[in-house]
Amino acid sequence: MPNPAFNLPAARRVAREVMVGDPAQGGVVIGGNHPIVVQSMITCDTMNTEACVAESLELVKAGCQIVRITAPTVKDAANLKNIVAGLRARGCQVPIVADIHFKPEAALEAALWVEKIRVNPGNYADTKKFAIKEYSDADYAAELERIEEKFTPLVKLCQQLGRAMRIGTNHGSLSDRILNRFGDTPMGMVESALEFARIARKHNYHSFLFSMKASNVKVMIESYRLLVARLAELGPDWNYPVHLGVTEAGDGEDGRIKSAIGIGSLLADGLGDTIRVSLTEDSPFEIPVCHNLIAQIPVIAPRLASAGTASIARAPREASDSLPFDPFHYERFPTQELVLANNCVVGGKQTVRVVSSQAAWDEITPRLRATDDVRPEAAYEDLDCLELDPTRDFPLPPVGKLVTVADQVALPTIAAFRLLAARLKTLGADNPVLLKDCLQAPVPPLSPDLALLRTAIVLGSLLADGLGDAILIRNEPRPAPSVRLAFNILQAIGCRSFKTDYVACPSCGRTLFNLQTTTALIKERTKHLKGVKIAIMGCIVNGPGEMADADFGYVGGAPGKVNLYVGKTPVKFNIPQAEAVDRLVDLVREHGKWTDPSVVQRATTLV
Repeated sequence: MPNPAFNLPAARRVAREVMVGDPAQGGVVIGGNHPIVVQSMITCDTMNTEACVAESLELVKAGCQIVRITAPTVKDAANLKNIVAGLRARGCQVPIVADIHFKPEAALEAALWVEKIRVNPGNYADTKKFAIKEYSDADYAAELERIEEKFTPLVKLCQQLGRAMRIGTNHGSLSDRILNRFGDTPMGMVESALEFARIARKHNYHSFLFSMKASNVKVMIESYRLLVARLAELGPDWNYPVHLGVTEAGDGEDGRIKSAIGIGSLLADGLGDTIRVSLTEDSPFEIPVCHNLIAQIPVIAPRLASAGTASIARAPREASDSLPFDPFHYERFPTQELVLANNCVVGGKQTVRVVSSQAAWDEITPRLRATDDVRPEAAYEDLDCLELDPTRDFPLPPVGKLVTVADQVALPTIAAFRLLAARLKTLGADNPVLLKDCLQAPVPPLSPDLALLRTAIVLGSLLADGLGDAILIRNEPRPAPSVRLAFNILQAIGCRSFKTDYVACPSCGRTLFNLQTTTALIKERTKHLKGVKIAIMGCIVNGPGEMADADFGYVGGAPGKVNLYVGKTPVKFNIPQAEAVDRLVDLVREHGKWTDPSVVQRATTLV
């Protein structure tokens, strides 16, 4: 296990270069000092050549640099030849990636036609049975031999043809072997990928990169940090590029917030060479989000912080106490409980509170009902908050004081609050901390789209570190939207639940129903269920695993048929799609989590 004082690089982590296609003929280079590469995935049936070509061209027009296409069978993989030929005939040289699950034979066929293969170690050569088994060292070694036998032909073929590969671990599809030895953990995700990487390296094949995707953003962040730490420990020649993504992020504002927290926080710490934002929307809508995320990083994390700041990118690896938090395991930074103005209680085991400016408070609160959930819980000007400059020494703050970073401190916001936490820890102080999304409100104001992304990156990154007892948003100047954004960020990071939570995958050629339409129908029927989490999955590839912390799951089981889950357990099978939403509601009722919409009194003004 890496030293818990592991730190990210002072600048962007420099990975070895991986060629995807021929850069002289429209290919791209991932890693090195090259710009972060944006990619996405088409959603149509892989056997529909013209539709695949059209969707790919639409993605490229939107700014996508790599296009991924699912190849669930050998037949689908063979048709990639026709899709690629159709694109090249239209003058499009975008590299194509075949997305492979379960069938090594499909990977071998796809490698003949595309520039890159994505394999998922959890199901490339395994059939998931969720079996509980104690593996002896000999048993485990035998399993690895079996995996090597299945994987080596693809490695050799990719090496021969000059193909790249992504070893893409998904939290939702770890093999039984990994689950039984490492559990459903970031360590299990990393080891799953390293098993396949060792096989590739054994054959002197290095044209690959890694990903550690999860729908739980805290798990995703921890997994990537752990991966990079393990690669650094293994040696300088393990400097493979990293692809960032949050699986099943969902749609709309929620999907963008989740993606910004997971992808953006890692980019801000110097990690990531290529990204995909996975939204339950038409794929071209993902591309502007990717580019806007990347554009926020130089603003959020300029490499101007001097040595001694508590940026996770700066503290020396050898110092066991250099970080105020463990980057591999989420735990709230310990603070005392404190009663603030308006009887707002913060700190300790209290939920993270939402603070607004006095002006926003005065505008919003007269319109609220006593039963409304989404509301500012205190006005900043009433809190008598102690503003500190973490770049300078300060005495032990008085007991009973809420603390924050003073405005205009000459540090990036994330680095400033990490340094504040480090100084509080050194002093032995347990004062609750108010997080701000910026130390100086941008002038002119940001557009709503950019304000959402920038705020989610900054606050999400700090909350994922376990820091913060209250949050204040100023990047979004409009009172009601700023409060709504605060609650949505807390919901996305798992710090607070004020509405129904959805895990919804993006569509692809494996999807067995219209995800956008179905997600909208399910949301319309269930959006009033505060504290209930529902997973909507187009197929079974990542279904059970990504639904691990969901209460209920709606999963495509066959064309026109849906399976319903309670947690990871399938309980109803082959339900006609026309009946499936009603049956899902019935299932929620059966488990005592249904509330009639007519009796639910929730916030309607701000949500």
